[in-house]
Amino acid sequence: MQMNDYEREHSQFVRRHGAECTVLLKTDGAFPLEEPGKIALYGSGARRTLKGGTGSGEVNSRYFVTAEEGLAAAGFTVTTKAWMDGYDKAKAEAKVAFMKAMKQEARERRQNVMIISMGRTPDEPTYDLPLDGEGEAAVYVLSRVSGEGADRSPVGGDILLSDTEIRDILACHRKYSRFMLVLNVGGVVDLSPVAEVGNILVLSQLGTETGHILADILLGKQNPSGKLTTTWTAWGDYPAMGEFGEKNDTRYREGIYVGYRYFDSVGKTPLYPFGFGLSYTTFALSQAKATLEGETVKTSVTVCNTGRFPGRQVAQTYVSIPAGKLDEPYQVLAAFAKTKELAPGESETVEMAFSLRDIAPYDEASAAYILESGDYLLRLGDSSRDTTVCAAVRIPETITVLQCKNVLDKPDFTDWQAPASAHTLPENVPVLPLAAGAIATRTVADAPDPAIDPRVAALSREQLIKMNLGAYDPKGGVASMIGNAGFTVAGAAGQSCMTVPGFPSLVMADGPAGLRLSRRYALDKEGKIHALESSIPASLTDFMPKVFLWAMKLMAYRPKKTDKLGEQFATAIPIGTAVAQSFDPALAEGLGDIVGREMERFGVHLWLAPALNIHRSIRCGRNFEYFSEDPLVSGVFAGAITRGVQRHPHAGTTIKHYAFNNQERNRTQNNSQVSERAAREIYLKGFGIAVRMAQPKAVMTSYNLVNGRHTNARRDLIGDVLRSEFGYEGIVMTDWITVGYENEKDCLYPNSNAAQVCMAGGDLFMPGAQHDYDRIKAGLEDGTVTEQQLRINATRVLHMAEKLC
Repeated sequence: MQMNDYEREHSQFVRRHGAECTVLLKTDGAFPLEEPGKIALYGSGARRTLKGGTGSGEVNSRYFVTAEEGLAAAGFTVTTKAWMDGYDKAKAEAKVAFMKAMKQEARERRQNVMIISMGRTPDEPTYDLPLDGEGEAAVYVLSRVSGEGADRSPVGGDILLSDTEIRDILACHRKYSRFMLVLNVGGVVDLSPVAEVGNILVLSQLGTETGHILADILLGKQNPSGKLTTTWTAWGDYPAMGEFGEKNDTRYREGIYVGYRYFDSVGKTPLYPFGFGLSYTTFALSQAKATLEGETVKTSVTVCNTGRFPGRQVAQTYVSIPAGKLDEPYQVLAAFAKTKELAPGESETVEMAFSLRDIAPYDEASAAYILESGDYLLRLGDSSRDTTVCAAVRIPETITVLQCKNVLDKPDFTDWQAPASAHTLPENVPVLPLAAGAIATRTVADAPDPAIDPRVAALSREQLIKMNLGAYDPKGGVASMIGNAGFTVAGAAGQSCMTVPGFPSLVMADGPAGLRLSRRYALDKEGKIHALESSIPASLTDFMPKVFLWAMKLMAYRPKKTDKLGEQFATAIPIGTAVAQSFDPALAEGLGDIVGREMERFGVHLWLAPALNIHRSIRCGRNFEYFSEDPLVSGVFAGAITRGVQRHPHAGTTIKHYAFNNQERNRTQNNSQVSERAAREIYLKGFGIAVRMAQPKAVMTSYNLVNGRHTNARRDLIGDVLRSEFGYEGIVMTDWITVGYENEKDCLYPNSNAAQVCMAGGDLFMPGAQHDYDRIKAGLEDGTVTEQQLRINATRVLHMAEKLC
């Protein structure tokens, strides 16, 4: 296979570091294998391995290595070709039945089948194939497709294992002395029915090199060193007080008790806790220490490799905040650090640091972040369920850390509270008293609007409106809906206004696991770009009418002899959850660097990624592209990836979706009801961390409403929080087609409105359409839209375009 040097270099980087993103949940010492030999390979992901999620997550790379291909390339003899052939047949039959059912559902709902099928996949088939493969070892690769447009369900073949999967996994475990269950998944699967299996690996979905990385892990060439960023447990153990998947109002009744905050606070033991992950080797932590310098807490711990293989370990610092006026979870993650690769017997002392200011809870009554008086217990360990108190910070009196203002309307419920946790200072634990005046109260000041650029001041009204919209074809069409509204880069998702002479246009490409572009294009003698293959995601083409596909083929551009032909092969990197599981921000920065390099190569200015919404529920279909249930992990990894991308002067990230984008059902008209405290401590916090770490060039608002108003039309969220409180300096854009296309019946809430978005300080309404132009124009005429705000927005867009273009 002919590859460019950049492709080779980037794929080698992904392969070299891939095992850092994988999590070993169980090991009985049967792996790694000494050498390749005969191996029995089973499971839905054996041949149909997944490199990532669907929808915006699809990356058009040159190649992809499946588990079967990776094992063969490593020298294994796979002895179960007949089993995989049989599974392929069963899967094909299931797909036919699925497509028939989707078309019937579309007719009944009077909707476009492409829309209702988005993100949905066929049920896992039922089959009875003999498990007669030979080999020194056996591997069962279980895959799960997840993606944009549909949420997951607690049924067999999705969150739950199917009866067929349970039967075969347990049979393999009992038949083969060396057996590993490999999870090629984008989210949590309930493993309780197969708990007896001795070796379980969360391989995740690692991009182009997934199959090679699996082979390297089986042979011990790489050692799994990731940790879970979301709690894995039996489906019935997850909290049920918060709503999910409601059509109109979704109430976040669980408040701040998301993920491990819930499990730790109620004393419920999960199968595999947040922060958990094993290794081929073993580690011991000792000599935990803590110091306090002003408002900064520093912890350290010595990590020793006590096993037989080289490996890396993650140390984690949690804080138990004393409950007083505010209820508090048992503990919250405050810092983490990963060792270098330690040889057997080698030790390293790792250091972590955080500001007390950054762990302050939010008090709605005073509209402030506060630190109440009491002892703040510092816990060190290697998972949320394996921590020991090493010191305590004593705060003598309540301190207001940051005075701001409440911005969200109140929901129609009161947040659930966990029973009070035991908060006892152990004997002989050092107490670190906070010095008087060590933490000064800060007050949020309104961020000033930029001075209107003279060039923007000179624009006509028509030009000014168009500067607030993406560049669009007045005829519209399906291409914009699926994120293909670019004009100067084949397959780009969109770009900013192109009709004002002398004003550069920002080119945007989708993500989040690499760039989604057309792989091949032609540049004609007039300078126009033509994609030479469909950029429509493969997950949608199955449901297009044959006549439509025929018409697309007929209308496809045919290169001329005078055309310049080009390629845009992008590298598919690991999905967001996998990147965060590495607990290595330096690795995330390196992956961002890969994306930034390819952006500059192909002429893309803004990558529509990373996404950092919270894993509020394991049912969310887009969790694969999000990082964690924890806001610190989410913010740090979004910031690290942004740093990597923005090493390159013409490349910027677009962190998204701001905010509360935690389900896919009716996503453009669903109202997330959230308390101010939960919003700030859980769902907004990661955005603030990413902004302060890396100043991403763009922020994308979410589709949904929050407490009755669209997030993209809330000046309080955009101005008061994002710009004033977080200090954000870049541009704000909407998600694509916010006017809605799901067409759910009996929706209580309206679709988004371009005029309202502009007045809220949303700089770009994407991808733009004639009706958006008309709405803004009507707003100018009736006074609900001001030219001054449009000029502020246009100034921001112009200045960002000049920085990146």
